[in-house]
Amino acid sequence: MGKNKHPSRKKRLAKLQTQTKWAPFWTIPKIYGKGKRVHPSRHTAVKRSWRRIKTKA
Repeated sequence: MGKNKHPSRKKRLAKLQTQTKWAPFWTIPKIYGKGKRVHPSRHTAVKRSWRRIKTKA
């Protein structure tokens, strides 16, 4: 990809970058209860990796 990106493409890529993050840690006790030890990625809505799934951006 070129060094200079069009603003609309940059905006799309920025949105996709935030989708790869784990859910916040405080959501675990809220969903599963106080004593449950669950990884935050377990209930992340969209999981995307740069190796596995490519984007159309």
